[in-house]
Amino acid sequence: MLAKRIIPCLDVKDGRVVKGINFLNLKDAGDPVEQAAIYSREGADEVVFLDITASFEHRDTMLKVVRRTAEKVFIPFTVGGGIRNLADIETILRNGADKVSINTAAVKNPQLIKRASRKFGNQCIVVAIDAKRKLQVTSHKSQVKKKNMGHETCNLQPAWEVYIYGGKKPTGIDAIQWAKQAEKLGAGEILLTSMDKDGTQSGYDLKLTRSISKSVRIPVIASGGAGKLEHLYAALSQGAADAVLAASIFHYGTYTVGQTKDYLARKGLTMRL
Repeated sequence: MLAKRIIPCLDVKDGRVVKGINFLNLKDAGDPVEQAAIYSREGADEVVFLDITASFEHRDTMLKVVRRTAEKVFIPFTVGGGIRNLADIETILRNGADKVSINTAAVKNPQLIKRASRKFGNQCIVVAIDAKRKLQVTSHKSQVKKKNMGHETCNLQPAWEVYIYGGKKPTGIDAIQWAKQAEKLGAGEILLTSMDKDGTQSGYDLKLTRSISKSVRIPVIASGGAGKLEHLYAALSQGAADAVLAASIFHYGTYTVGQTKDYLARKGLTMRL
């Protein structure tokens, strides 16, 4: 059985790590280079660096910060934000990243996933999905035996819509269908963020996580909502995720990576200790 992964996330704006709630009200959480080095020493399995406003501001990822971070980190390092084409991906990889995370560009040009995975290998192409819950009305006909006539009943089922530009623009695309398409095009992993849960520390969206995890064969990284160690366990067990991304609980010292791994190992999950 493959070990489950613990991945601290560094959301960066203007050269600083930030954290907000539902992608809003961002607060400073430290220097990205220092934070990444700490997590690497603590035994994190990977680190993700996201330049969260690069796509919305139509600018390149901050390469200087990427280079400095890569120099301090000796575990797999993923970079996302502002990546628009193959040249951008190559630049990020040449500046020290092991993987790239693409979101907006992949939605706008799905063939980028295929071309990137063919050129660089699908192991380093992560498709990030920012998903927001919506209610989907479904109906079915049922029979009323007494009157021998049919009637239609309606149910509200959860569905999730894909957002781009750092969660600022809805696309109308169903998150589950997009995850399946991304896999077919060559994505090596899915980085799945629940916009409804992001920063709330109320737990991951387990229905969303499980729905995506059971729909694809590639690894799914759950993101958005970690507040307690029980939340991480739930995402990995009930949510069937292969890895969990967390920010606030690590940035503000609620738990260390070591404490997290020890807890999950005691719960019976396979971890790299």
